[in-house]
Amino acid sequence: MARLKSSSDRYGLIAVWVHWLSVALILLLLITGFRAADAPDALTKAALLRVHVPTAIAVLLLTVFRVLWWWRFDRKPAPLAELPRWQNGLARVVHVALLVVIFGMIASGIGMMILSGGGPAVFGDPGAVMPDFHEVLPGAPHGLGARLLVVLFVLHAGAALYHHFIQRDATLKRMW
Repeated sequence: MARLKSSSDRYGLIAVWVHWLSVALILLLLITGFRAADAPDALTKAALLRVHVPTAIAVLLLTVFRVLWWWRFDRKPAPLAELPRWQNGLARVVHVALLVVIFGMIASGIGMMILSGGGPAVFGDPGAVMPDFHEVLPGAPHGLGARLLVVLFVLHAGAALYHHFIQRDATLKRMW
């Protein structure tokens, strides 16, 4: 039977669900965000952003829950003994970077919505004009953060797949 909290050798059910739900929602954010940035017209952009913004709020809540969960209620499993120390250290750096970038993306997204006045255009005021989000100050960091998030996501997933299929260790199994 799966345990809610993590043990010394595997992640608990709550951590696993938060992880995989975050993966799905962040992929949705990346897809809708990049498509909205390249949308040919305001209606398409607004439709994509009506998915993107509530999904970002869900990711914010889930990420805050994740941080509180690890800080207050659960402990991560011990690093795998067979892994070199540098790999465990790099994994820690990538995990922290993912959290920092996620919070940065949410902050810059909120800033773009506030500073651009885009809320009415995104959420249904037919007379509102869709702003050019690239013209507001948080637009550049938001775009850079999205690209950095893709890089971190690929590194994280690539490392997990490498350990699972090449090294054949328990790295991915602990989170499955």
